[in-house]
Amino acid sequence: MAQKRIFVLNGHPAASSLSRLFAEKYVHAAQKAGHDLRITHLHDLDFDIDFENGGYDNAKPLEPSLQTVFHDLEWSEHFVLLTPMWWGGLPAKLKGLIDRAFLPGAAFDTRKSTLLGLPMPLLLGRTARVIMTSDTPNWFFRFVYRYAMVRQLRSQILGFVGFKPTRVTHFSGASHPDVATVEAWSKIVTKLGLHAA
Repeated sequence: MAQKRIFVLNGHPAASSLSRLFAEKYVHAAQKAGHDLRITHLHDLDFDIDFENGGYDNAKPLEPSLQTVFHDLEWSEHFVLLTPMWWGGLPAKLKGLIDRAFLPGAAFDTRKSTLLGLPMPLLLGRTARVIMTSDTPNWFFRFVYRYAMVRQLRSQILGFVGFKPTRVTHFSGASHPDVATVEAWSKIVTKLGLHAA
């Protein structure tokens, strides 16, 4: 397997979480397989999550931590995002990172359009994996919520800026899993890391 440049972002805002555990499992396995890894934990980043302005003309300068995250996205060939699902969406700090860092002229170009009339993505040629935890049973998430957060991440965020395909791994019942369940999930994440998937 060819070596890949992989950027892993643990999007859980807490210092300790399943997302952090899985991020580290993924990185360890991918490094063992010979891939080039960079990892960032959202908890360690210092930035203002509030975009503030109503448009892009007066966007405030990116803090160094956000500049580094975006440079790592540009550097990567494969992006792995780990996140919990809270109230059907992303944690506020992770959403703030996306609001602040995924800007026109960097992540997409509003002056050029795709065949569908959407802004031109500027992070083309990259793939992504989302590893998501929640307490929502997968069948309920699929048939009742219709994979709303998956569709948002796959189409309206990552796909919008060029990450295709974006594959999703969902672990449900994440608030109080037993040791055996965490070990089983960790084996799945380790396998993803070994295959840079």
